Amino acid sequence: MTVSLSEFLEQITSNPALLITVVLTLGVVLVNGWTDAPNAIATCVSTRSLSPKKAIIMAAVFNFLGVFVMTMVNKAVAETIYNMVDFRGNSGDALIALCAALFAIVIWASAASYFGIPTSESHALIAGISGAAIALQGGFGGINGNEWIKVLYGLVISTVMGLSLGYLTTKTIELLCRRADRRKADEVFKKGQILGGAAMAFMHGAQDGQKFMGVFMLGMFLANGQSDVTSFAIPIWLMVLCSFVMALGTSIGGYRIIKTVGMGMVKLEKYQGFAADVAAALCLLVSSVAGIPVSTTHTKTTAIMGVGASKRMSAVNWGVVKEMVMAWVLTFPGCGLVGFLMAHLFMKIF
Repeated sequence: MTVSLSEFLEQITSNPALLITVVLTLGVVLVNGWTDAPNAIATCVSTRSLSPKKAIIMAAVFNFLGVFVMTMVNKAVAETIYNMVDFRGNSGDALIALCAALFAIVIWASAASYFGIPTSESHALIAGISGAAIALQGGFGGINGNEWIKVLYGLVISTVMGLSLGYLTTKTIELLCRRADRRKADEVFKKGQILGGAAMAFMHGAQDGQKFMGVFMLGMFLANGQSDVTSFAIPIWLMVLCSFVMALGTSIGGYRIIKTVGMGMVKLEKYQGFAADVAAALCLLVSSVAGIPVSTTHTKTTAIMGVGASKRMSAVNWGVVKEMVMAWVLTFPGCGLVGFLMAHLFMKIF
């Protein structure tokens, strides 16, 4: 099942519930733009391979391409997010609970962005809608364990692959280029950084774009009283809309996160930034093909940690790492609880 652009525009002007749902969903996508998307371009900006303005434009273009190409090939991540929670039953209550979850996610991510902490919007999305589904169904029956377990797989994959690939890629480059002229090598890796940043932006769209479009489709179906839709096709107009809003968010507030990720954890040289991008992009590609939702933030930062560890453990600013790990640890219970409480509150009020 899908929705054409003309049908969507007609529905949004006649259905206030759908309008509110769309505004909240796009609000979450916007927040993702300034909290998660900057991680994709953090290294190429921090190594001065690309200016922030050009990097943001590049991220916007490749975010869309990632959303479009991966969705055409494999929309498994969107389906995982769509099916991991149970919003069936009364579609009115389900829509209220979903809106409460989206509101909770915006609050959580905005607070993290204010403090410059690169919390994962993907984790916040999963936690928020899970908490709301538990509130809606009156227990853990609102969670589809077979789909939710993929989130735990994603945590393990992004951590292990990010660290190990970051380390191994850096060591491989150092071995292959040990006799290379430093200035010539820097020029090569400067261009490589741009390609690596583009690859990361592409995979960010492939991963996070699909997550939000899955929620967007769920909201549209619930607003139209359809709580039992089991399969859907993602329209191109929705891919364009999500990519544009994500890019807008990156241009508004992305630099603080770029500074934390690209400059705060490890001081990177150009070849090291390239290694981190390649490692993170490969990890995201494997996860996307397998339909496993992983965090772009988590993947990129663990790859940078692996790159830093290849120099020496003290090269990593573990104080910054500790702050980020605490944010990751707190996101699932914290945002899940906020989503749960907001859903109960919204259902009583509305």
